[in-house]
Amino acid sequence: MTPETLAEKVLSATRAAFEALALDAAVLPAVTAVERPRDPKHGDYASNIAMQTAKKAGTNPRALAEKIAEHLAETEGVAKVDIAGPGFLNITLDAAAAGEIAGKIVAAGPVYGDNDSMSGRHVNLEFVSANPTGPIHIGAVRWAAVGDALARVMRASGAKVTSEYYFNDAGSQIDNFSASLLASARGEETPENGYGGAYIDEIAAEVVKNRPDILDAEDPRELFRKDGVDLMFAEIKSDLEEFGTHFDVYFNEKDLHDKGELDAAVERLGKQGHIFEADGAVWLRTTTFGDDKDRVVKNSRGGWTYFAADCAYYLDKRERGFDKLVLMLGADHHGYVGRMQAISQAFGDEPGTLEILIGQLVNLLRDGKPVRLSKRAGNMITLNDVVEAIGVDASRYALARYSADSSIDLDIDLWTKHSSDNPVYYVQYAHSRTHGVLRNAAERGVEKGESYDASLLTHPRESDLLKALAEFPSIIATAAELREPHRVARYAEELAAAYHRFQHDCRVLPVGDEAPTDLNRARLWVVDATRVVLANALGLLGVSAPERM
Repeated sequence: MTPETLAEKVLSATRAAFEALALDAAVLPAVTAVERPRDPKHGDYASNIAMQTAKKAGTNPRALAEKIAEHLAETEGVAKVDIAGPGFLNITLDAAAAGEIAGKIVAAGPVYGDNDSMSGRHVNLEFVSANPTGPIHIGAVRWAAVGDALARVMRASGAKVTSEYYFNDAGSQIDNFSASLLASARGEETPENGYGGAYIDEIAAEVVKNRPDILDAEDPRELFRKDGVDLMFAEIKSDLEEFGTHFDVYFNEKDLHDKGELDAAVERLGKQGHIFEADGAVWLRTTTFGDDKDRVVKNSRGGWTYFAADCAYYLDKRERGFDKLVLMLGADHHGYVGRMQAISQAFGDEPGTLEILIGQLVNLLRDGKPVRLSKRAGNMITLNDVVEAIGVDASRYALARYSADSSIDLDIDLWTKHSSDNPVYYVQYAHSRTHGVLRNAAERGVEKGESYDASLLTHPRESDLLKALAEFPSIIATAAELREPHRVARYAEELAAAYHRFQHDCRVLPVGDEAPTDLNRARLWVVDATRVVLANALGLLGVSAPERM
């Protein structure tokens, strides 16, 4: 029995209790949930539905809980129901009902954990969005891991998700980038506000190789801009793909200008009464919506501002049919939150249409000390530096393992260890152990069969593991709802720990010449179910699930 199925049974028993007590069932929720109690002695699951609804129904919560318990105790699969405190329901399942989950997991395979909690939502998820002036730096690497994992958990929760990367190949940063390339090709020093590092020399040399006469051109800087941006962005895309981060859309700000979308966006904002002119410039009155000051959309020289492009880009997303926009920004972008939310409300959207997530800083440590300089980029740590130091799997897992609003110190020594101290190794090793057991079973001719006797799974370690396995769909749903994929990583570690304890205390295969028993076969189903869930959890994080380690 899954927690979701039990929750439905709890709600059904509550309806029956309301009818028996002649209470108004209109106060009952459409759905409810059950939770695992911290102390296993309190049963398998707990519900506070009596306490939630008693006051609304005008009755005593303890008395209501007793009536719910009477009906729930008659439900198939429920062994007993105890009442604690003012009205908590502590529910214990019989072994057969608890053990059924293993078969359901194995049958579902790769889709076990999928749920419909975000069904019907059309989400645009924008992350990384670094301009092509250099390799992806460590802060953006965090979003590459977290954003991709978030896209996966939201899709597993039924949402239609488009992952998007927004970039600009014009502006002062690109001007400085192209000037740096030209200076490198001429053997000159890096210009003021320019970009340094070996990658500038590499790209400049590649441009010159492709255009041998470029330094004699009428406007070599413009050619370096065009070719250099193309080469840099091709490298960025390649690095992200190798990191396992895929974007459905790469969106160039230039397209907004070419299609006249800035004019259209400002015109619409004007019709809604939010545009005004002052000091020769055109402004959006964002203070109406809580921003700390109004924002210029067109300056006194008649040029569009970056903020105008932000307005147009927001409208472009909404007109593509997205009803939820999630934007991930770095730690230095707190000031953007107010103005971006003001754009959303100025267009008439409800609060919550736009969500902005702010990620905190990442430090790479070696021997307990920060690694500050890249071999290639000079003044920053890049995606390739992180991967070179600890590998793709460890990088993705480590960056997605923590809440995005907390800073991270990535210790190279820890994340390269082949021991239980290394969280990703610990989880992957548990997965490989399940394969090892299943291989040994096959080599010895022990088959789990097409079915098993779930009532035999009565050992406390079996019970703990089965409850952890049953919890996976709700973990995914919560991770999607709260935009916190780190919950999947922490769950995977807890599941791995439950499996290691199970394998230590519960002998899965017969010893020596012993004939396999029904208990051996039932435990093989549990092992196989654990294999499925660990692989699925790692997959949501974009991390491999090796069969041998």
